[in-house]
Amino acid sequence: MPESFHVALRAATASDHGEVDSAYGGFDLADRAGYAAFLTAHARALPAVEAALARTGEAGFRSRTPLLAVDLKALGLDMPDPLPLAGPAGPAARAGMLYVIEGSRLGGALLARQVPADFPSSYLSATHLPGEWRALLARLDAMAEGEGWLAEAVESARATFALYKTAVLS
Repeated sequence: MPESFHVALRAATASDHGEVDSAYGGFDLADRAGYAAFLTAHARALPAVEAALARTGEAGFRSRTPLLAVDLKALGLDMPDPLPLAGPAGPAARAGMLYVIEGSRLGGALLARQVPADFPSSYLSATHLPGEWRALLARLDAMAEGEGWLAEAVESARATFALYKTAVLS
């Protein structure tokens, strides 16, 4: 591939990412009800993705599902049932899923600044360790095996973005 895998993946899924950002951008994180709805939407999507990755033995992520549960409980809410996630579970598909959920972690660090100090924020505050995001991108780049691999990863990333978007709308 002429460019790095993660750059090609980012370019191929930019519109999907933009749609999800727009959908989640409607939540007022400084408002308790808005923040609870934001976390609930994430709780419909993230556990399904993390469970799919865990079933494959993927070890390239630190689960944030328990942190979502803690924050929702602190707001007096239970974890919702996760939405179903269909699709392949090969290495390329896992790369697409990891790209989305670990990118979400990166974005969470920025969003955490909008959350009042008296709101629970374990989930959004679960940032990458120093160098962790760059190491993940380098690992994904090293794993990539051509255009077919990229196509499968893009399909999986798009399905993961769609899951997050559906979680907002349901």
